[in-house]
Amino acid sequence: MSTAITTERASLLSFSDVAMAFPDGTVALHSVDLTVRRGEFVSVVGPSGCGKSTLLRIASGLEHATEGAVKLATDRIGYVFQDPTLLPWRTTRRNVELLAELHGESRVRRAESAQEAIDLVGLSGFEEHLPRQLSGGMRMRASLARSLTLNPEVFLFDEPFGALDEITRQRLNDELIRLFHEKQFAGLFITHSVAEAVYLSTRVVVMSGRPGTLVGEYDVPFDVPRDPEIRFSAEFAELVGTISHALREAH
Repeated sequence: MSTAITTERASLLSFSDVAMAFPDGTVALHSVDLTVRRGEFVSVVGPSGCGKSTLLRIASGLEHATEGAVKLATDRIGYVFQDPTLLPWRTTRRNVELLAELHGESRVRRAESAQEAIDLVGLSGFEEHLPRQLSGGMRMRASLARSLTLNPEVFLFDEPFGALDEITRQRLNDELIRLFHEKQFAGLFITHSVAEAVYLSTRVVVMSGRPGTLVGEYDVPFDVPRDPEIRFSAEFAELVGTISHALREAH
């Protein structure tokens, strides 16, 4: 049965009046206010260089905002980068186990969680393959599985599918929204594709050019799990067009 995701849930990640200026004087972000609740998948679209990835790094603690406050209600955070960042000498299984290993989980427990994640992302049968033996989409699945082993409550995605061909990208979008429906994490997703943002999200926000600030917010009315055929509907095209227009205005 399809169910719409509501926003009346606990806030897991919030930005309050966040600004970011780098030592060279570049101001990346200005006055960003954004809340992501459990069971929400929020995508951020904006011009290149507007601070989208900086927003993720601040959320993860890799960067610290120069102004404002960031609140995380959990320490269970998953982060999927633009590149799969797999270790070339480790098999798929051993790459997926890596984060659990670094967190000190027992050999038995991390093997169990790795296999569960591998099964979830559709990599069963490729456990002993090295990264060079996997396609680009499979490597990204392995990266996603690696973060899933920590059972994250907040999941951060920095354009993870941007380098993939359109068919592979759509398949991984389908897999990701299925995982979101099953796990009900709070997702914050960076993308340059408005269609991808609408397909994946419960809400899409638009950022201005640098210094980035939020200039638009759009609820996505389609039920989750999402029928892939929704991509070809008039309602989908209309929302993509509305957000695309707002994005052009934001440049």
